[in-house]
Amino acid sequence: MKAFKRALAAFAFIAIAFRAVGSFLSWVEKQEDAPADAWIDEDEFEEA
Repeated sequence: MKAFKRALAAFAFIAIAFRAVGSFLSWVEKQEDAPADAWIDEDEFEEA
């Protein structure tokens, strides 16, 4: 019974970790699609 509980806990942990990694990668993908206006260097415009 103890081994079954540990196996169930390990499975739950792996499932949660997998979901967290998937959420993070989804967030990163959304960040790449967003416009990058906030990162434009203002000095770059002064030279032009």
